[in-house]
Amino acid sequence: QVQLVESGGGLVQAGGSLRLSCAASGPTSSIDIMGWYRQAPGKQRELVALTIIRTGGTDYKDSVKGRFTISRDNARNAVYLQMNSLKPEDTAVYYCNAQILGFNARDYWGQGTQVTVSA
Repeated sequence: QVQLVESGGGLVQAGGSLRLSCAASGPTSSIDIMGWYRQAPGKQRELVALTIIRTGGTDYKDSVKGRFTISRDNARNAVYLQMNSLKPEDTAVYYCNAQILGFNARDYWGQGTQVTVSA
């Protein structure tokens, strides 16, 4: 099984930056897509950004475009989320996600890391 461990969360001021890391272990060569989701209290979990592992292609939630950048380092089996110009509404638990596509698709989640942006 794939295991995911997030790190890099913390408390930052509005306008500040934070870089989240996700380290994957296990059969990482089987992963097709990795992404970052977030969930704030009382809100649905939402996709923030994703990257196609084999190509590096990316996509973002509209509200983070131009502020967040997802990247991957396949040699290190790691995915990152660089978050700039942070806003209080970015406050949430951020989760790393890995997807294996196909008829018998599989989905893996990290434990989450708290990001708090103070006004």
